[in-house]
Amino acid sequence: MGTEIDLTGASRDAIRDRLYEQFDGGEVGDTFHLIADQVPGFTLLRYQIECNIQLSWDVTRDADGVRMAVVVEGDLAAAALPDFDVRVMPPQRRHEVLLEGFDELAPGEGFVLVNDHDPKPLYHELRSTRGETFEWEYLDEGGREWRVAIEKTEESTAPDDDVITRYDVRQIPKPERHPSIHHRYGMIPEGEAMEIVAPHEPRPLKQEFQQRYGDAFEWRIVEQEPGRVAVQITKRVDVDGEDAEASSCAGENAHHEGHTHHAGEEVDGDGEAASGTDKDLDVEVSQELDVREYPPVRRHELIFQAYDDLEQGEAFVLVNDHDPKPLYHQFTAEEGPEFHWQYRQKESGEFRVLVGKVAEGEEAALDPAEEGAPF
Repeated sequence: MGTEIDLTGASRDAIRDRLYEQFDGGEVGDTFHLIADQVPGFTLLRYQIECNIQLSWDVTRDADGVRMAVVVEGDLAAAALPDFDVRVMPPQRRHEVLLEGFDELAPGEGFVLVNDHDPKPLYHELRSTRGETFEWEYLDEGGREWRVAIEKTEESTAPDDDVITRYDVRQIPKPERHPSIHHRYGMIPEGEAMEIVAPHEPRPLKQEFQQRYGDAFEWRIVEQEPGRVAVQITKRVDVDGEDAEASSCAGENAHHEGHTHHAGEEVDGDGEAASGTDKDLDVEVSQELDVREYPPVRRHELIFQAYDDLEQGEAFVLVNDHDPKPLYHQFTAEEGPEFHWQYRQKESGEFRVLVGKVAEGEEAALDPAEEGAPF
């Protein structure tokens, strides 16, 4: 049956002390049932590294938090790196936990990142903020399980300023610049800023932000010299205290009513789906997910969990109190060509969207707007 550990409301230090005490007394095959406000990913990573133990875990979520079944798999093989599966975490927390975990590594330590998509944006973020202090090796690529060995090679220092992260695009291949930036922007909290360093002001990127997020961001040049321009992009806090998604739709006209979108489908200059992509797919609706009763900070986590639980050919109906268009952009940045999005209703206080995974055999081309966009 296993040991139950209630971590609800506990501080990070308290969580660490309780888990270390319980895990130290465990044996191979033992299961610990955790109840917590969120996945204690940082603590699980540190325990595996410090104690040379491989853990595995499953997670279920509800409105009150998470429940985890953590299993002791056994000692790590000599020179092996522990798996760190972040697929159980909401996407908004993954970079935060991984960066913090990396900063706590000593030279020679590392882990195998297990993710549900190519974590290349994390690679570019590490290079931009921690320099060449790590090795990055793909072990498995494709599908819903990407595995990357990340090992720290020398001491690094995290930036000590008022930006949550930065990307130096001069070090990033052009086709990967815009997708990496949009991917990370979707994860930063309201009120926080990310910084882009470029050889000149990235005006095409600014236009994309205006088209996607309307007036929900602030664009400010903070440094400018020949060959180097630094721009801070701040995600504004909605004045009414609600999540910034509502205001970020100001620049997104309601072009999409009744249209079906797939990740990577071609979109014309007005934002409409190109001819041949406006169609219904044969998907089975598994549930209706009404997130209006939840606080904004919990909604994305619940929606991504519902999406992860879908099989190909399944979908759910998302019900929200405003247009969830920023969520659409986050999905397209993180999910593969199976992603399916179709508006069913657009009314004040009640937006309904069919969100699903297309059945095998359905394909979508890469969006030319995201492929190789210039600075």
